[in-house]
Amino acid sequence: MLRIFRSLPRAHKVLLLPVATMVTVLGTQKILGVFDSAEDPAATTQALATTTLSHSIGHSANGVGDSLSIPPLAALSNDIPLADLKPLEVLDVDVIPSARADTDVPTVQSLDLASPTLAANVVALAISLSDDSPQLAAEAGNIGGTSYEDWSFDTTLDPSGDTQLGDEIASHEHYVPSWQSYTIQRGDSFALTAERTLGLDYSTVMQILDTVPDKKVLTRWRVGKSFDYKLDESGQLLALRVMKNPRDGYLIERDVDDNDFAYSPIVNATEATQRMFSGTVNGSFAASAQSTGLSQSEVSKLVQVLSKKLDFRRDARAGDKFQVLVEADMIDGKSLDSKILAAEYQGQRMDLTVIRNSADDHFYTPDGNSLDPAFNRYPFEGSYRISSPFNLRRHHPVTGRISPHKGTDFAMRTGTPIEAPAAGRVERVVNHPIAGKYILIQHDNGYETRYLHLSKTEVSPGDRVEMGQEIALSGSTGRVTGPHLHYEVLVNDRQVDAMRVPLPESQSLSGDALAAFQRESENLLAKLDQGGDDEPALANVNVKNDQRADDSI
Repeated sequence: MLRIFRSLPRAHKVLLLPVATMVTVLGTQKILGVFDSAEDPAATTQALATTTLSHSIGHSANGVGDSLSIPPLAALSNDIPLADLKPLEVLDVDVIPSARADTDVPTVQSLDLASPTLAANVVALAISLSDDSPQLAAEAGNIGGTSYEDWSFDTTLDPSGDTQLGDEIASHEHYVPSWQSYTIQRGDSFALTAERTLGLDYSTVMQILDTVPDKKVLTRWRVGKSFDYKLDESGQLLALRVMKNPRDGYLIERDVDDNDFAYSPIVNATEATQRMFSGTVNGSFAASAQSTGLSQSEVSKLVQVLSKKLDFRRDARAGDKFQVLVEADMIDGKSLDSKILAAEYQGQRMDLTVIRNSADDHFYTPDGNSLDPAFNRYPFEGSYRISSPFNLRRHHPVTGRISPHKGTDFAMRTGTPIEAPAAGRVERVVNHPIAGKYILIQHDNGYETRYLHLSKTEVSPGDRVEMGQEIALSGSTGRVTGPHLHYEVLVNDRQVDAMRVPLPESQSLSGDALAAFQRESENLLAKLDQGGDDEPALANVNVKNDQRADDSI
């Protein structure tokens, strides 16, 4: 019986514990009654003490049974707890020579189960019937604990621990591929990552590279970027999703039949969003603008627009207020391709409002006056030293003779970008033995410009160029003493001093173009007025109110 009880699962043992306890109580009481009624207790005690029963252990490793010694009868008294006795699987009553039934054996109802000693002994004896008796004995003295069993899905269905049913259910589940993501680490390349993470061989990597039209999306990775991939049940690549930018990317998929890869473009939908930023100059204008929440690129664009009319070094003062309306495409909470629609600067020395014209993408004042000059004084960005000015009586640095210098030389490193000072059309691109590589542009206002000693030309004869467009790189080709740019301005086919010649005034809108711009600007001006009612955000750069803004932008 005990062998059957021990073979049961743990949960079943716990459920049968009350029944086993009751059976133990009745059996113990019966044995005590027999021993107490014996005619010769001393003989009986001696017989029990010297008798050894054969106790066969069913789960012995070598199959040989062990001998279990029966403790002396004194162990059955109340002086030794029943929990200290070893449970007997078989009790041969023939060892009791004069055993007889006791008609006065108390029934279950007459037992004093409330006795502390009897109750403790019974519980201890019942606990000893379990193969986990040390743990259960410890738990018996601390009722109300919790179980440390980790019942999984399979053992919940079958408390015996048989996972056959769970395995059968799992074997019938259909595998569904899911997207996984990998973040590019330092030192990663597409070939290395494809081999380690995607399990691709070299030929498959080359096949994928030949599939996409723009290989740079796979070969020029940046640390921190990520791509998505999907594997089948056997670990083979099913699809690869790589984005060039938050808006555009490629989806590369494998045909399960022929294992060929094909791509399809990914275009994320965008939503144009307008945002208003307001601030007060409390330090440099750039720091004040960035403290309002504008990004670094947006601040740079704002400074570039306002600086066409506003001199920050001379005109900006602490306490001047500004507002800017920015429009950007939003994808997953990130702004893309932000552009300034309108800006307003209210200063102690100057007020300026500028609005973008969607027709030509240039900025104008509300009355239609352009911020862009019709002709820039310098054909480059930044400031460079004049190494040789316009001089009709200059001494030639090589021959020493008086040789007119009909242009302006700017000392600059080879490779400095050269820009068109105004809109026009390229007339000539020549490689001359003395002038080196040079370009001649005919501008819309009748002026001509010429650029000598270039290292590289980026336009061709007949090309149309716009103001600020890069046309070449400076150099030292031709007969020169060092790298520089020789710049000429021609009026009526005659060279003039480019640094002193009067340049055309800014162009203004008129007619239908002006009417369309004013209709468009009404909405933007209304948003600026509405934004001006709010308290502007202050920069965290402190400066005294009686001082002008910092000289740096």
